This record gives sequence, C-alpha cells and structure tokens, in this order.
Amino acid sequence: MAQEEKSRSGRGSSSSTILQFVPFNSLADEGFWHRLSSLKLNKYGIDDSPIPITGFYAPCSHSQVSNHLTLLAESLPIGENDQSSMPAFSRGNRNRCPVPGTLYNTNTLEAFHALDKKSLLKEEANKIWEDIHTGRAVEDSAVLSRFLLISFADLKNWSFHYWFAFPALVLDPPATLVESKRASEWFTPEEVKSVSVACNGWRNSSLTADVPFFFISIASNSHATIRHLKDWEACQADNQKVLFGFYDPCHEKDPGWPLRNFLALISSRWNLKSVHFLCYRESRGFADMELSLVIEALITAPQGLNDRQLVPNAVGWEKNKNKYVSRCINLAKSMDPTRLAESAADLNLKLMRWRAMPSLNLDKLSSVKCLLIGAGTLGCQVARMLMAWGVRKITLLDNGRVAMSNPLRQSLYTLDDCLNGGDFKAFAAAKSLKRIFPAVEAKGEVMAIPMPGHPVTNQEEKSVVDDCSRLYDLVDSHDAVFLLTDTRESRWLPTLLCASANKITITAALGFDSFLVMRHGPGPFSSAHAKTSSVDMDNLTLSDKGGKRLGCYFCNDVVAPTDSTANRTLDQQCTVTRPGLAPIASSLAVELFVSILHHPDGMFAEGDITNSTSSSGSSEPPLGILPHQIRGSLFQFSQMTLVGHSSNSCTACCDTVVSEYRKKGIEFLLQAINHPTYLEDLTGLTELKKSANSFNLNWDDEKDDYDDDDDCVEI
Repeated sequence: MAQEEKSRSGRGSSSSTILQFVPFNSLADEGFWHRLSSLKLNKYGIDDSPIPITGFYAPCSHSQVSNHLTLLAESLPIGENDQSSMPAFSRGNRNRCPVPGTLYNTNTLEAFHALDKKSLLKEEANKIWEDIHTGRAVEDSAVLSRFLLISFADLKNWSFHYWFAFPALVLDPPATLVESKRASEWFTPEEVKSVSVACNGWRNSSLTADVPFFFISIASNSHATIRHLKDWEACQADNQKVLFGFYDPCHEKDPGWPLRNFLALISSRWNLKSVHFLCYRESRGFADMELSLVIEALITAPQGLNDRQLVPNAVGWEKNKNKYVSRCINLAKSMDPTRLAESAADLNLKLMRWRAMPSLNLDKLSSVKCLLIGAGTLGCQVARMLMAWGVRKITLLDNGRVAMSNPLRQSLYTLDDCLNGGDFKAFAAAKSLKRIFPAVEAKGEVMAIPMPGHPVTNQEEKSVVDDCSRLYDLVDSHDAVFLLTDTRESRWLPTLLCASANKITITAALGFDSFLVMRHGPGPFSSAHAKTSSVDMDNLTLSDKGGKRLGCYFCNDVVAPTDSTANRTLDQQCTVTRPGLAPIASSLAVELFVSILHHPDGMFAEGDITNSTSSSGSSEPPLGILPHQIRGSLFQFSQMTLVGHSSNSCTACCDTVVSEYRKKGIEFLLQAINHPTYLEDLTGLTELKKSANSFNLNWDDEKDDYDDDDDCVEI
C-alpha cells in the first residue's frame, strides 16, 4: 500500500517524480444509518448478501476544504422484494455525482472483523478492470470510482462499525509527473475564459452535470468544447489541444483519488504515453481556474495491460487517524425516532440561518415557555405555528370538551376526540401535539377563567379563588401568554396578571370576516417602558414622542367587561367566522411573537406601522417592522397596522387597577367579578360617562349663530 500514501514532497518538473494522489474521504450521513437499521430490522433480517448502494460526490468547491464521498438515506435500495434493487435517485444534480458501491453488512461484530478485506478489495478492482475492457467505463465513467463499504450495525446500542475502501488500480511502473500548474497559468487568457464557459455549461446541464469524467478540446481560435469519453475520435482534429478532465474533490496541490483509475483507462484503451489532465474544481458553483490544476503526466504501459485476465494490484482502504483500522459511530441519541424527528423539524430553521436570517436564535425559541389560553380554532393553529418556529414548551388552557362540530376547523382534533361526550380540549390538544412532534413538551390545563360580569355565589367562591391562584401560577411560570378565547371578559384576568408580571402578551380576536392581532405593552410599573429611545428625535412620529407605553386589549374601551353571552342567540354565542380567518390571524400572532423575541428592545419596542423605519435604531430588526396592532378584513382582503397607547383609565392594565390588585389581591378580584360597575368606578370611567351625559350641545342655537355670522362664506 506504499503508493496509497500521499507524498508531501517531490513536486517539480523532473520526469522521475512519481505522480501522487490525495485519498478520498468518506462521510456517512445519520439518515443512511437510520435507513440501514430500518432495512435490517424489517427486510434483510439475517441475510448478509452484498447490497448495491450509491455514494455521491462533487468537485472541490473551497480552497481549503475537500469534498467527501457521501452516503445518504437514498443511497440504499428502495425495492421491497429484491435485495439487489438499485437505489433510486434523480440524475442531473450538480452537487451529487452518483458513484456505484457495494455494502457488506455482517450480522455480528466477529464476522465484521473476520471479513477477508484483501479479497473484497480485489473483487471490486476486478469489476473496474472488467468495465475498462468491456467499454462500460467509457459509456458510464462513474464506475471508475467504485467503492466498497463493510459494516456491522449494533441495533441494540445504536452503534455502527464500518470501513470504506476506494479501489485504485496500481500501474507498474507508476505514472510520473512532468508538470503541474494552476489552470489559470497553463491556459492563455482567452482559453481560460472559454474553458470556464464550457465547464459551466457542462455543469449546468441536467444531462451532464453529474458526469465526472470527460474530454476538453481547444481549437486554434481558443474555443473550448467538452465531450463525453465515448467521443474520443471527435477530439482528434489537427491543431487541437486535448485534455482529460475529471471532477476533483480535493483542494490540495496534488490531484484527487479519481484520477488513478482514469489513468488505467487511458493507458489501456488509447495507449497514450503523455497526457494532460484538468483537475476541475469550483468556487461558489462556477469553474475556478485558480483552484483547478492542469497536470502533464507520462504513462509507461505495464506488461499485460491489455490482458483482460491479468488484473493489476489494487489499494484503497481508507485510513482512520493515519491507521488502517475501522471506524465506529454511536448514534444512540440521534437514532431515537423522537430525536430524529426533532432534527428533521429544525432543518428548515437551521437553513434560515445560512443566508436569510443568520441571527435566528433557535435556543431562545426552543426554551421559551408559551401559555395558550383557549384551545379552540385559534389555539390549535397557534400551537402548530409555534412548533413550526421551534417552540418546544407549550401549555394549553381550556375547560371545554371537543364537540362534533370542532374537528373541521380546530386542526388538533379528530372524530375520536368527540366520542363519549368528548375529551377535554386541553388534554386532547396536548396529546395531538405530541403525536405530531414527539419532542414537544405539551401539557393541558383544564380550568375555567374567572370573569367580570359573571358573579359567583358563596358556595362557588372557594373554587373561583382556587382558579385565580392557579391562573396566577401558570402566568408566572411562562414567558409568553396568548389570549385566544372567544369572549371579551375571559381575557380580562389574564391581561391583568400579565400586566402585573410584565409578560409578553399576544391577543388574537375574530369577527365574522375581520380579525385583530396585537401585542400588549409592558406593565405600568415596568422600569424599561420609560427608557429613552436611541433614534433621532427628528424621525419620531407624533405618537411616539410622548414615550407612552403601548396599550392592551382593553385600553380603548370606555366600559368594563361584562357578560357577553347572556340573552344571545346561538349564532351570537358561537364564534361564527369565515373558515380561513383563524389560520391567518393565528399565523400573524405567532409571527408577531417571534418578531418580539428577536427585536433588540423585545416587548418594550415601540409600535411600527407599515413602511415605517425601525424604532430600534439605524439597523432593521431581522424580521422587519414590529407593529402594535394588525387589523384585517377578508371582506376587502385588506390589512393595516395601527398603534394605540395605554389608557390611564384602562380596566385591565392601568396603574390604578394593577396597584389595587397588588394591594388587595383576591379581594379585589372578587369585587371585579361580582360587581359590574366596580372597575368603572375605580378607574374613573363612571365619572367620565356622567360628564359626557351631562354635556348638552344645542345644535339649533349653533346653527342659528352660524346663519347670523356675516363672516361665513359659502363654498
């Protein structure tokens, strides 16, 4: 195996320098081992017959990193009945040049170690030699890079022992190096441009993108053409430069491993002595003549080269830390289906960080705890959208049961949840989330929310007190609260608790064809809401200059919340909306929440409106503007963003109400629940309404005054 080692010395123009090669490196994706495990358990059993597999590689695309021969889940066969079925994959992928291989998966570790590795390598080398002599290597050049994989899958401990081999025919005497230059130095400037264009065209065509060996002919006018190996005769025109090209996965100064068997093909089939090679490499998906090499080599044909029965020696077992030993990988954690599901679910989010949103904080998303109050149409949609964004800790609160009318619009429920009186929505929703994604930490809480305007008897008082205490604990133990209930008064107590505890709060509310999605401002006693902004004062809107905190769901009301279900018909008691409305509002609610998490000012950010400049400074937040309110209408298919500041008379979040709650606690809550005018009296709304009612405006007198005004001009 002496020639298998890559030499670091001996480069130069001397014809006595032996041509050196950089060995292939392997990479087996976790998905490959997972699929192999599944096939072993469900199909192959104890059958240890060789399995045809497919590896993939591509030209080097980075000046400091070589590409690997990679095995993926699709590298294994998909046939159900025949173990010899070939893997299925689409051709023409420029980043996946397919290479045929053979897998020997043993049933025991002892059998793995006892495999005759020399014989197995020789057998694969015989296939390559046969392909060279039959002409198959000319028709399908990928067979020149055949590989071998031996393995043992310990499915009890999820560990895998394996060893790759990349058989290379050994020429004796070996090829010698005459010259090695960067392609940009060997070609003329006109040829560099033409060869680059030709290579890019070859790589961009679905017919040739994954064909790794080819000819390049350059006419006297510097025009370059790339052809298949079978078109050798067409390259023999006079006054043409002819180079043999191949996709070189290596980034170093020596050519990559695929050149070895290419030399054997050239020597055997065309009996050439002096050959020029283009070691084709790329940068950012385009031909890179600075990174690519042009090598001139001398080939001395060994005796018996044309003898089909006289197979040259072969080398190619991959080293592991500079030793010829096998490798072992333990996937006990990642091979668990739940962990695999988690990895797959995070794939899209991780791809976002490549280019679209490098600042995406997956740790923050996965650790944030979200409380969803309401597990109906909105709650189901919000929960699913949160999971899609990587949120892993979700609690759903609801005291209702799943009815027969629910599954069509409430996406977490099925008919089974409706039977026998219906399961509790909170439990059924949490169970459904875990079925969809086992890694989610979802739980349900069944409880009624105490509401103003819904007075309680003395017998019910203890239960209400317990519910208030329980809701307080839930709000306190979560980072964000979504208000998704279907009545106005059911949002009051959670709003008050969130304002007191300064929690991120998102409200989504539906009409028949309209919706409101909004974020509540920070609580009245939060020190951060009064901080000064770093933006230029000249760029502040009028509404921003006061430095007021943003309002809550109740800040624009002039009446306290009351019983909204009494004396209502069925269509008024149920949330009757257009079916497409809830998914729209739910998606916006979650997007608003994620934007808050990634905004520099978080929940203290000022409200942006459409086309406004970010309030956080000169740089835009990573997810764009952060509005306060989003109101939409399906009737007009319109949407607008609004800003509303907090009210000093708000029945839920003003400092008067929050102070009274902090001072009196449950006594205050019972007063608000049992006495309809208590909140209005406390906040001054009662006096405001009295003042409004006592204000008389005599429109007739005003009209007469204007009629007598000589200064009035008719327009």
